[in-house]
Amino acid sequence: MSAGGLGGRRPASASAFDVDALLSDRGTRTVVCCGSGGVGKTTTAAAMGVRAAELGRDAVVITVDPARRLAQSMGLRELDNTPRPVDLTESGRAAMPGSLHAMMLDMKRTFDEIVEAHADAERARQILANPFYQSLSSSFSGTQEYMAMEKLGQLRESGGWDLIVVDTPPSRSALDFLDAPERLGRFLDSRLIRILGAPPATGAFKVLGAGVGMVTSVIAKVVGAQVLKDVQSFVSAFDAVFGGFQERAERTYRLLQAHGTGFVVVAAPEDDALREAEYFIERLRTDRMPLAGVVLNRVHRTAVPGLSGPDAAAAAAELEQAGDHGLAAAALRLYAERARVRDREQWLMGRLAANHPDVPAAEVPAHPVDVHDLAGLAEIGRALGRA
Repeated sequence: MSAGGLGGRRPASASAFDVDALLSDRGTRTVVCCGSGGVGKTTTAAAMGVRAAELGRDAVVITVDPARRLAQSMGLRELDNTPRPVDLTESGRAAMPGSLHAMMLDMKRTFDEIVEAHADAERARQILANPFYQSLSSSFSGTQEYMAMEKLGQLRESGGWDLIVVDTPPSRSALDFLDAPERLGRFLDSRLIRILGAPPATGAFKVLGAGVGMVTSVIAKVVGAQVLKDVQSFVSAFDAVFGGFQERAERTYRLLQAHGTGFVVVAAPEDDALREAEYFIERLRTDRMPLAGVVLNRVHRTAVPGLSGPDAAAAAAELEQAGDHGLAAAALRLYAERARVRDREQWLMGRLAANHPDVPAAEVPAHPVDVHDLAGLAEIGRALGRA
């Protein structure tokens, strides 16, 4: 189907997103890649890290996506909570002016580090051994996103890198890290948790009287007396640590809003992915986050841009009617299908540009095979720079 068959004239293209300018600008300290699943977001973040090193930056890439693709593509056996150096000679260039490290967020280990840094040794031991804490630090909704904020703040404060590239989780939850500090803070500071954590002789129980005893009795029957005891022990020990949680999260949140941060929305030229991209764009604007641009991955192009799909199909039909040039007719049929895909993608991307004319976009051509090594990442990075 041609662009005309998709509802009229194709909308105008967005302005070009100069990714090289973003990455080479020493004022850019943090780049946050967000987008729905399956659009090449992890690859884009890694490619930006490699490209930044080519441009002379000392970069670190953080992934909070549990997939192992980043480690594999960077030639590392595994990634963990500590940034590891990437051997950039594997990218096909003998030397680069910058450097690259990579890490994968371990939310429990990051939580443990916070406890160990902000509690005395005995209290830290009590917290780390507490079953309720172990569950909270491993699986509570919002913990991963909060710890992503925490790790970002730690890396910024360390000063070991002049550029941090963050690969966020897939789908709309990728922006949950903007809400996670408040959500986790509300939970830890909620009235119920404070009541459950208060010893029976304290003011909370004295003021609320026997009603609280009835509530805790019911909770104990529902979740078990041992679970309730674990919660009470956790809250009692955690007081020393909690005070700085929200303060640090708010500091990192302000850092994300400040000059030096750029959010990059990653998408593919498909209906669902572009709808998600529009959601991200609107959400970032609502939260006053600095949107640098959109990266559109896996964009199909043709070798003869001036030859339309319908014209190629018509030429194939003529050759087939003539009963000759079978291979040429088949090639034209394949070209017509590819042109149809190209035209639809261009129309969809044009619609995004028409809805958000002030958001620059970069296109990365579709590759015949998945990117799985540093050389491939370097090629993607250079394609972004030329977009």
